[in-house]
Amino acid sequence: QLQESGGGSVESGGSLRLSCAGSGYAYSTYCMAWFRQVPGKKREGVAHIDSDGTVAYADSVKGRFTISLDKAKSTLSLQMSSLEPEDTAEYYCAGGDEGTYDHCSVLGFTEEFFNYWGQGTQVTVSS
Repeated sequence: QLQESGGGSVESGGSLRLSCAGSGYAYSTYCMAWFRQVPGKKREGVAHIDSDGTVAYADSVKGRFTISLDKAKSTLSLQMSSLEPEDTAEYYCAGGDEGTYDHCSVLGFTEEFFNYWGQGTQVTVSS
């Protein structure tokens, strides 16, 4: 199971750090990601990371967001800086099954690629 924390409200230009704690997630080769969703729109991929630490970012967050994985603590994080009102959304962490490492670079922003999801945490950025 995955559980997000760290959401909240911040002014434009501010920073937030999201965390996603995994329990019972004991795979060795996998892909994990952060997605976000605003009402009425499809969930979009923000960043993904594989079990080797290879990362990728959506163009809209590149240079502002950093995804990281602490295997010892089974925690996925998303450091968000220079936040903009357009970043306002519900943020979800997602985890793939064993072996999803192989296709992370191609499918890491595809919602259907992931079988495990957190409940979401709200991020609100005011101008």
